[in-house]
Amino acid sequence: MRTGLLSLALLIFTAYNVGVYAQSPQDQTFDILKNLDIYTDVVKELNAEYVDDIQPGDLTKAGIDAMLRSLDPYTNFIPETDVEDYKFLTTGQYGGIGALIHQQDNYVIISEPYEGSPAQKSGLQAGDKIVEVNGKPAEGKSYDEVSAVLKGQAGTEVQLKIKREGVDQPIEKTIIRENIKIDNIPYFGIVGSDIGYIKLTGFTQHAGREVKQAFLKLKEKQAIAGVIIDLRNNGGGLLKEAINVANIFEKRGQEIVTTKGKVKERNRIHKTSHPPVDLKIPLVVLVDNQSASASEIFAGAMQDLDRGVVVGQRTFGKGLVQNVVPLSYNAQLKITVAKYYIPSGRCIQAIDYSHKDNNGYFTKIPDSLIREFKTRKGRKIYDGGGISPDITVKPRKFSQLALTLFGKFLIFDFATRYHREHPDIGLISDFKIDDSTFNDFLVFIDDKNYSYTTRSEQALERLKIEAEKENYFDAIQEEYDQLSTYMIEDKQADIKKYEGEIRELLRMEIVSRYYYQKGKVEASLDRDPELARAIEILHNPATYKAILDGTYTLSEEPTGKTKQEAENIQVNPSNTNE
Repeated sequence: MRTGLLSLALLIFTAYNVGVYAQSPQDQTFDILKNLDIYTDVVKELNAEYVDDIQPGDLTKAGIDAMLRSLDPYTNFIPETDVEDYKFLTTGQYGGIGALIHQQDNYVIISEPYEGSPAQKSGLQAGDKIVEVNGKPAEGKSYDEVSAVLKGQAGTEVQLKIKREGVDQPIEKTIIRENIKIDNIPYFGIVGSDIGYIKLTGFTQHAGREVKQAFLKLKEKQAIAGVIIDLRNNGGGLLKEAINVANIFEKRGQEIVTTKGKVKERNRIHKTSHPPVDLKIPLVVLVDNQSASASEIFAGAMQDLDRGVVVGQRTFGKGLVQNVVPLSYNAQLKITVAKYYIPSGRCIQAIDYSHKDNNGYFTKIPDSLIREFKTRKGRKIYDGGGISPDITVKPRKFSQLALTLFGKFLIFDFATRYHREHPDIGLISDFKIDDSTFNDFLVFIDDKNYSYTTRSEQALERLKIEAEKENYFDAIQEEYDQLSTYMIEDKQADIKKYEGEIRELLRMEIVSRYYYQKGKVEASLDRDPELARAIEILHNPATYKAILDGTYTLSEEPTGKTKQEAENIQVNPSNTNE
């Protein structure tokens, strides 16, 4: 019990000392000590009187977690058991076998071994079912339980028994764990014949160096007319790496972000510190609503400095900075200490964690408090809600059928079988899902359960419920039944209607069996509306310049654009809030 209480005490006093609590009058210090005494008394009484034995460590952690949840989602207590997971988030490194896994039915399945990892070198394949770990049955074990055993110190071994489709007997593997480094860039290459493309999935250690190396390799390969940095689904990482990536395209000494917190002595202006690589090459940054934190620092800085065009959807809106404070017994506290402000002076934080609504939920920054700022060239931009792109492109939405086939692992399982029957697929660019392969897939799923409910069926069911409540259903039942019948008949034709989507998902999954994550990313670029829009902008210097000047209008679109393509594009010349 003493360990738990010491952790809590150190947590609160450490937070006090680093400035979570401002330098306070004597009564606040007394209030802290008083409540610590109360907490100690509560735990003592529970230990002495509660009907069952208690676990003081678990109770303490529950109390700490509840306390921190009242502040913001990013201030977290990290017990010693979770330190490795946190290390992975910041460094991209962990000790283990190097494989993605997922839960499927009652087993954990290998989703994909990382290329060059111990898992791949030992012969593990996507689709392998883990039936034993270190001699113990894995059936019924959760993803977290199996993951915890697969991870471990580099140089140690783990024994697996797997079941593989098409192989009668289980296969035994002894794998030596290694330090696994997940690259920030799973893929980079040339798109649109002469545009460099870099997919950046994180801002862990050395992200700036990795982007620089990829960019230089693209320039060495051929003359490129522009470069695209893809930050979609990039949840961020280290602030310094966002600055290092910006430094590739901006001069030394350029302010990129300022951090401001309660302790003014710790406020800091962060500037680029290295010679740039290319100050002139046209740049497009792709973002979506999952681009957060360091992604928003880079994208926002490029927008504020008019250095690049931001394309996609409004970003997540996380403008908070966390520091990690060591606690006793190898625990840590990740604590929000500041907000960051990009070059125009705006903070893109979307949620006000200092206030809650009547239901106890944190509130968004109200429109009345949103302020106008200007880019280096004078374009209007706004704070309070993430980075609003210069050109908004509606995201692709897959049909419910395609998502169901994917979510029920039918596409995954078919790809596993395809890989077993086809030792090679040739070049990614040449591989297509031909009619024969697609028909094989239809046969494969013929006896599988992939029932799903469309949004229209959900809406119709809600109508029925409300009509029954208001005693209107009898009057509309005939029409309701007819609509239900039409929808069922229409769903039977969904395979044909959404054949293109299904072929696309099949191609990405099959390609990943041969070319791993790199191949999956490359295969996903074929029908990518945001990427296509970025290429189009970079291929039209006048459009690119007009966007950055704030003079661009949709009427300046190149000819040949279809009506649907035009409708999917929203111009934000003043970057106003939506």
